[in-house]
Amino acid sequence: MKQIAVLTSGGDAPGMNAAIRAVTRTGIQKGWNIFGVRDGYQGLIEGNMTEMDSRDVSGIIQRGGTFLGSARCEEFKTEAGRREALRSLNENEIDGLVVIGGNGSQTGSFNLFKMGFPVVGVASTIDNDLVGSDITIGVDTALNIALEAIDRLKVTGSSHQRAFLIEVMGRNCGYLALMSAIAGGAETVVIPEVETDPDEIAHILSQAYERGKSHAIVVVAEGAKYNATKLAEFFEKHQERIGFALRVSILGHIQRGGTPSASDRILASRLGAGAVDCLDRGEFGVLVGWVNGKVQTTPLEEVVDKTKQIDLELFDLARKLD
Repeated sequence: MKQIAVLTSGGDAPGMNAAIRAVTRTGIQKGWNIFGVRDGYQGLIEGNMTEMDSRDVSGIIQRGGTFLGSARCEEFKTEAGRREALRSLNENEIDGLVVIGGNGSQTGSFNLFKMGFPVVGVASTIDNDLVGSDITIGVDTALNIALEAIDRLKVTGSSHQRAFLIEVMGRNCGYLALMSAIAGGAETVVIPEVETDPDEIAHILSQAYERGKSHAIVVVAEGAKYNATKLAEFFEKHQERIGFALRVSILGHIQRGGTPSASDRILASRLGAGAVDCLDRGEFGVLVGWVNGKVQTTPLEEVVDKTKQIDLELFDLARKLD
């Protein structure tokens, strides 16, 4: 290895900059030239990459998002687009590529690897749905942002005798919703992995009201069959069944934009350095993740087109603690 490139792809996640920084600085220590690719796979196709030194990644570890930028790229999903990307890498004499991102990004990594190019993925997504890592870059920050919102909404809810449906991100994975519900002391949680009955939610809210609670919180995963908007439509027709006045709060991309937590900065630094080590020892076509308290690798073929399952014992715990 003499020259490697790093890109961020898909949805941004707090801690991505820390991972870029780790890749750059550990690579430089090995005597390599490091190139940053702008705007993900789109930038790779266009050859939009520049060499970075240690100063270029100075002062970014505390910044959310990704200073390299990210973009969805439909063209890269085609063989012709991937061939353009491969040509760009070869024209710039790049010997290896680090891709920081989630499911879609690592599918792209795997496709490039199958074309014979040395690629290593780094597990980064706030959804925490990526096979090959117990926790992914950005999850801790997103979870704490959701928790802060829950705590604040409890205060205003108590002032007005209100129930809140709080929708959090996570695509089709209920991890963020489940964990924030447990940590936030929610009355109940709605996730894609468990069938939801709006009547049951109404009963839970009604019981909380009858017990004299001044507020009630329902955390809803955005990918659930009954998301916050659909549940609100149901309760609007059955307001008398829940007692509380009802409000909806959809957190959305607020969860992506936070300053990365200490945990995410450390995780990203370790995974970024781990990716460089993989390239150095010739281990390609793998995802670098955090498994059983260690930096470990998983073949990309075992990662793509799969979704990590959540521990449903935690869902049972959330129900017991409501």
